[in-house]
Amino acid sequence: MARIVMKFGGTSVANLERIHNVARHVKREVDAGHEVAVVVSAMSGKTNELVDWVQNMPKVAGAASPFYDAREYDAIVASGEQVTSGLLAIALQSLGINARSWQGWQIAIKTDNAHGAARIQEIDGSEIIRRMGEGQVAVVAGFQGIGPDNRIATLGRGGSDTSAVAIAAGVKADRCDIYTDVDGVYTTDPRIEPKARRLKKVAFEEMLEMASLGAKVLQVRSVELAMVHKVRTFVRSSFEDPDAPGMGDVLNPPGTLICDEEEIVEQEVVTGIAYAKDEAQISLRRLADRPGVSAAIFGPMAESHINVDMIVQNISEDGSKTDMTFTVPSGDVDKALKVLSDNQETIGFDVLQSEKGLVKVSVIGIGMRSHAGVAATAFRALAEKGINIKAITTSEIKISILIDGPYAELAVRTLHSCYGLDKA
Repeated sequence: MARIVMKFGGTSVANLERIHNVARHVKREVDAGHEVAVVVSAMSGKTNELVDWVQNMPKVAGAASPFYDAREYDAIVASGEQVTSGLLAIALQSLGINARSWQGWQIAIKTDNAHGAARIQEIDGSEIIRRMGEGQVAVVAGFQGIGPDNRIATLGRGGSDTSAVAIAAGVKADRCDIYTDVDGVYTTDPRIEPKARRLKKVAFEEMLEMASLGAKVLQVRSVELAMVHKVRTFVRSSFEDPDAPGMGDVLNPPGTLICDEEEIVEQEVVTGIAYAKDEAQISLRRLADRPGVSAAIFGPMAESHINVDMIVQNISEDGSKTDMTFTVPSGDVDKALKVLSDNQETIGFDVLQSEKGLVKVSVIGIGMRSHAGVAATAFRALAEKGINIKAITTSEIKISILIDGPYAELAVRTLHSCYGLDKA
C-alpha cells in the first residue's frame, strides 16, 4: 500500500465526461488499497474567463482606473478549482468511493500575502492523513491557500502543480502523479522534432532547468518544491485508459519520473533541448566602466519586476567604457526601456537599443558536469546550418544560446540530432 497524491490539470477535467474519466483513474488506485489525495485545476478555459471578468469589471463600472483589489481577484479566480473539486467528489461518490472536497483554506495551506502570486509557507496535513487512513479520498482545490490576512490567496498560473507537490510533501506521500495532456517529459517538443523520445527518468535539477527554459510540462515552483522535499513525481497522461496494463504499477507507472539524481543509473551527457520564444535583447552602449553600474541598471529593473536573463558585458580596449547586453521577455521590453530611460542619468549610457523576435535554445543534462566539449559540439552544429549566435550563457548542466526567431525550429532539430537524442 502506498500514499499517493494525484493532480489533474484543466484539460483533464475540461467537462463532465473527462471528470468521470479522472474518477476512474482515482478509483483504480483506491481499489489497489492505496491512500489517495487528489488535487484539481479549474476546468479548461474557466480561469481565463474568470480573469477576464475581473479585468472588465472596472470598465463596465465606469471606473477611472483599470486597477482592482488583488484580494477580490483571488476570491473570484479561486472559484474555478472549487467547482472542479466538488464535481470530482460527486463523481467519486457515484462510483461508490468515500470522497469529500477541500478548499485550500480548509486544510489549511498557509501562504504569504502576495495575492495573485502567493508562495506556500506551511501545510498542516494531519487531518487529511487521518481521513485517508479511514479510507476517504481528499479532493483538494489546487492553486489556492489562505494568506496571513485570512483571505484566499492564489499561487499564480500553474499553481495547481505547486499545490500537489506541496501537499505530497505535507502528507509524506510515496509519490506525486501529475496527470496532464502529454504522457511524459520528452527530449524536446515533439511538435518540432517528431523523433523526440519520452524520457523514463529526469533529475530534479534537469527538470528545473527545462521548466524554467521553456518546457511547459511542469511549473517551475512545483519542481523546486519537489527537489527540496525529494518528492518523487511522475508526469502521466490522463487520456490513457485508466485500466490499461501497467497503469496501476506502484513503483514505475507509465510516464516520466522526476527524481533525485542518485536514482538515475545511466546518465546521458545531454537529456533534452528546451526553447523559449518571444525573447528580446536590450543593449546599453558606452557605459562608464565603474563600480556600481550593474546595480544602477538591474536594481530598478528588479523593482519593476522585470525578469532579466543572459547578461553579456563587453569592455572597450582602454577599459574606460563598456557595453551591457541582456535579454528580457518581449512583453516586458517597453516597460524595461522606460525604466532604463528614466534612470539614464544615474546609469550613464550613451545609446539604448533593443531587438525583439529572438529565441533562446538550451541544451540540458547533468552529464555535462563530467564531459568536455558539449558546448563546442553545439556551436559547430549551428555554424554548419548557418545559424548565428547572438549571446551565450552556461551553467554546470545547461548551455543557453540566443538566436534569431526564424531559426528556432532548425536549431532545435539540429541540436537534438547532434547529441544523438533522436536515437532510441
